[in-house]
Amino acid sequence: MTDPIGLAALEHALDELIGRVSSLRAARAAYPAELAQTLDAALAELDTATELLAAAKAELSGAARNKGGRSASQRELKLLRQVFRVFPVPVIVLDGGGVIRRINAETSALLGSPDGFLIGRSFPLLVDVPRRAAFRSHLTAVLQTGQSAAFETRLAHQGRTHVAQLALTRLTMPGEPQQMVAAVALPTQVQLPEPGARRPEQSDAGLLMTAARRQELLARMATLLLDEESQRRPVALPRAARLLAEEWADWVIGDVVRDGLPRRSVVLGPKDQPVADLVRLVERADPAVSPLVTQVLDQGTGVVHEMVEDESLLGGCADGPLLTVMGAGSLLCVPIGAEGAVRGALTLVRSHDRQPYTLADLGLVQELGAHLGMAMSAQDSFRDRSQAAEALTASVVPRNLPQIPGFEAAAIYHQGASVGAEFYDVFPVKDGWGFSLGGAVGSGEEAASVSAMVRGGLRVLSVWESDPDQAVRKVNDALVAQRSGMFVMAVAGYVKGRTITLSSAGHHPAALVQPDGSVHSVSGGGVPLGIAAEAETAVEEITLTPGQTLVLYSEGLISSRGQDGEPYGEERLADVLTRSVAQPPSTVVKSIEEDRHAFSGGRVWDEIVVLALRVA
Repeated sequence: MTDPIGLAALEHALDELIGRVSSLRAARAAYPAELAQTLDAALAELDTATELLAAAKAELSGAARNKGGRSASQRELKLLRQVFRVFPVPVIVLDGGGVIRRINAETSALLGSPDGFLIGRSFPLLVDVPRRAAFRSHLTAVLQTGQSAAFETRLAHQGRTHVAQLALTRLTMPGEPQQMVAAVALPTQVQLPEPGARRPEQSDAGLLMTAARRQELLARMATLLLDEESQRRPVALPRAARLLAEEWADWVIGDVVRDGLPRRSVVLGPKDQPVADLVRLVERADPAVSPLVTQVLDQGTGVVHEMVEDESLLGGCADGPLLTVMGAGSLLCVPIGAEGAVRGALTLVRSHDRQPYTLADLGLVQELGAHLGMAMSAQDSFRDRSQAAEALTASVVPRNLPQIPGFEAAAIYHQGASVGAEFYDVFPVKDGWGFSLGGAVGSGEEAASVSAMVRGGLRVLSVWESDPDQAVRKVNDALVAQRSGMFVMAVAGYVKGRTITLSSAGHHPAALVQPDGSVHSVSGGGVPLGIAAEAETAVEEITLTPGQTLVLYSEGLISSRGQDGEPYGEERLADVLTRSVAQPPSTVVKSIEEDRHAFSGGRVWDEIVVLALRVA
C-alpha cells in the first residue's frame, strides 16, 4: 500500500509532473517522428500520476481518521479537481462499460465539446466504427489484467477528426466502488487548439453564416414544394430528400404511412462513397421495426441524437445494426406533417466526422417536415381534383373529333383556372351530322355537371329529332324542371349536305369567314336555357360554299384579358380570321390559339373552345 505523504510534498510532486508533461508536449511538437518514445514517456508519467493519486488518497484517509470524514472529503475533492484541472494532456476517465465519467479541459478542447455534454456518453461512440471492437477488447484487457495498453485509433466528434495514440491505464478512483480506466489521447495528425480558444462555431460570423444557411434552406424548400410539378406528381418527398442530402445530411431516409403502416419510400446515401449495396440494405429494412421511426410516428414530434448511443434505433440487417454499418455519429428524425396529421417520418443521419445535429437543427427540420406534409396533402387534393376535372372534361368534350363527310373540321379546348363549364360535341344525326357548343354561366363542379347534362341531352335527342331547335327546346324543358338555378348559353347545328341549321339559346353569333377575307356574324341570340319555361331561341339556316369557314367560339375566348385588362373581343378575333383566310380549319384554330396566348401572356382564366367547319 502506498504510504501517505504530506500535502506540501504532494503539491511539489504535482508541480514537477506538470513541468515534465510540458516538456513532453514540446518534444512531441518538435520531433513528430519520435512519437513512440514520447508516448512511452507519457505512460510513465501517467503511472506517476496514478501513484500521486494513491498517495493523496492515503494522506487524506489518514486525515479523515484524525479530523473527521467531512473535512477529508472536501480536501480530497479539492485535490482531485486541482490535478484534473491542470493536467496538460487530454485525459478521459472511463468506467468499466466505457462510459465517460470525467474529462479535463484539454479533452474538451480536443473534442470540441464541454464536459457537461460528454460525461455520461459512451466513449466507444467517439471511436471510428471499424476500430470500436478493438477498443472494447483493449478496455476489457486493461480492466482484467491491470496491464496498460497503447494503440493508434481514430476519434471523430463535432466535425473534428483526430488520428491519435490512445493509452489506457487501470486506476482506482476515490469514492468509486468499481475500477476505472484513464485514457490519455495524444493526437498525431492534428494540432491541439490553444487552451481557452473560442470554438469556430461560436463566433459571431459563424452564427450569422449558420442562420443564413438555414434561411436559404427554408427558402429553397418552399420554392421546391410550391413548384407546379410537386403539386401535379408525387415528387415532393424525393425532391425534398435530394435537397437535404446536398449539405445537411449524409443519409436521408423517408418513410410514408400507407394502410396504417410505415413504408420506406426514399433512401439517399453519400454521393462520394460506394454505398449502393448499403442503400439497398436500408431500403429493404422495415421501418415498422425501427424504434426511432415508431416513436416519432406515435408521438408526432421529432427526436435528435447529438451522439448515437443506441445503434439499434433504425433496426438492423445481416451485417449488424443499420446505424453501425452506415457509420452514424448523429441523427434526427421528424414527423412528415403537423400534429394530428402525420403522414410519415423523415430521418437525417450524419457521420462521425461531421458536426452533430443540435436542437436548433431539429427545430428547423421539424418545420420542414410540417411543410412537406402540407405539400403532400395538397398534392393528394390536387390529384383528386384533377381526376374529377378529367372525368368532368371527358363528359363535356369528345375524345376525338370525328370526320364530317364533305367538310374539314378542327377544334381546340383549353381548361381554365378551375373546373369550368364549357362544352362542345360532334355527333351523327339522321342523314347527316350534328354539333353543339356552349357552357353554363358559372364555374365549378355543379356548372360542369349541368353543362354535361345539356351536352348529353342534345346528343341523345338527336336520335329522334331532325330539327336542332326542337332538341334545344326539350333540353330547356328538362333544365327548368331540374330547378338547378343555373342557365346555359348554347348553340346546336345539324349539317345535311352543305346546309347547316343553327339554333341559338343566348350564345354568341358564329363567325362566317368569306373567301375574300371579310367576316360576317351569323345571327345568334335567343335566351339562355333554364331561364324561362318556354324556350326563346334564334334559328338560322345557312349553306356553306367552297372557301367559306364557319367558326363557333366560347365566351371564354372573347372575354380573355390582356395585361392591361382589355378584353380580347370579337374585333381582334375577326382580324385573326381575316389573316387566316383560305387556310384549313386546323390552321385557323391554331392561329386563334396563338394570338390569344400572346395577347393574354399565356394566362387562361376561363375555358376556351373554338370549333371551325369548312367545305372540303
